[in-house]
Amino acid sequence: MSTAPPRRPSIAGRLASQLLLISVLWALLAGLCVWLVVQEEVDELLDETLQASSQVLGQLLRQQAPMPSEVADGDDLSTHFAWQLVGPDGTLLHRSPLAPVKAWKLPPGFSDWVDDGSDGDDWRVHVRPLPTAAGPGWLMVAQTSAERKEVRTRVGLASAFSALLVGGLCMVWLNRRARRELAPLDQLTVALAQYDPFDSRQRLPEQQRRELVEIRAAVLELGQRLAQRVANERAFSAHAAHALRTPLAGMDAQLAMALREAPPEARGRLQRTREAADRLRRVVTALLTLFRTGMSLRWQRLDLSELLTLLPLPDGLALDVPEQAWVDADPDLLAAALINLLDNAWRHRATRLALRCHTLPDGGAMLELADNGEGVPDWQRVDLNDALERQQYEGRMGLGLMMADLVARAHGGDLRLPAADQGFLVAMRLGPAPD
Repeated sequence: MSTAPPRRPSIAGRLASQLLLISVLWALLAGLCVWLVVQEEVDELLDETLQASSQVLGQLLRQQAPMPSEVADGDDLSTHFAWQLVGPDGTLLHRSPLAPVKAWKLPPGFSDWVDDGSDGDDWRVHVRPLPTAAGPGWLMVAQTSAERKEVRTRVGLASAFSALLVGGLCMVWLNRRARRELAPLDQLTVALAQYDPFDSRQRLPEQQRRELVEIRAAVLELGQRLAQRVANERAFSAHAAHALRTPLAGMDAQLAMALREAPPEARGRLQRTREAADRLRRVVTALLTLFRTGMSLRWQRLDLSELLTLLPLPDGLALDVPEQAWVDADPDLLAAALINLLDNAWRHRATRLALRCHTLPDGGAMLELADNGEGVPDWQRVDLNDALERQQYEGRMGLGLMMADLVARAHGGDLRLPAADQGFLVAMRLGPAPD
């Protein structure tokens, strides 16, 4: 059962997240700093306003004729401002309607006063000397603490919101700028996905960023080393396969003559030796075919029944091939894979193998080879499927399944081993042919 690979965060995603976090923290910190600074400045501004109001009111009281001890409610339009004129002996001479009926007893300058009455208003009071008819008195001008708090809150919220808005705009701009700077990396990724180090005509596009220039140079160097190593291995394998074919053909001829001349009691051993040599010949043929193509596909429309007649089939293995079984594939690569799969079935004591072909919705094909051999235990089949999916061939499977899977992947497909009631079942999926 296949499992989805873990999702790894991208550089752009991580950078965007970091920018978002930094912008939010910066905006919150800036908003807090602005809030604290604005609170202090607003308090100073309100105190200066209160002091200026005290000066203006003092000048008016000096110029005004004797007034009643209290101003009528209709004459006072303010709901957050009050004043008192207190005589030298602390008696209340005049007051505004909102001012308490009890004289404030506060030192000169600014003071905070809490009303002990039922309304319990808090006041910010400014006290200044003012001569009266009875002698030196005191003018006390006050503003409610609620009004001051409301002003501070409005100004602070507006300033903090402005800081947050600036931080958000900076985050959006930085995010777009970062994505624009990472665009060449995405373009290089697309170019690398299409890059074939074995095609000398193909080149990676030049890069303008210094970091990407170094990555491109490293990839080109790695591709050249890989291409050279694969070319050397391919040449060695091709020469080795060619060198083995001639002696194997001679061995087969000598074993055939020995079978005719040998006594009956020795023919069984000679026959098994000839079968082993024949199997080695088929493996060499498959390897030679595979390395001759070099996994470079030459797509053709193939008739499977006709292709199978050209393959070296094991003795004693009967094939059931449907008529008009057509697929799009590379003939040499598909022949190499089928040779190995047929040899696998023969080695596991299969006497009959049925080949079925189905056309897939995407235009590809599914080849199923079912034999009546010994098969494998279910746990081993699961392990083989896992090895095929991960392409971990070494130590977990033989040459036949590995080569068939490589051929299927070269055609844009894969190899799987479904459960079978009897024998062994191989499903080779081939992708659609290019236009």
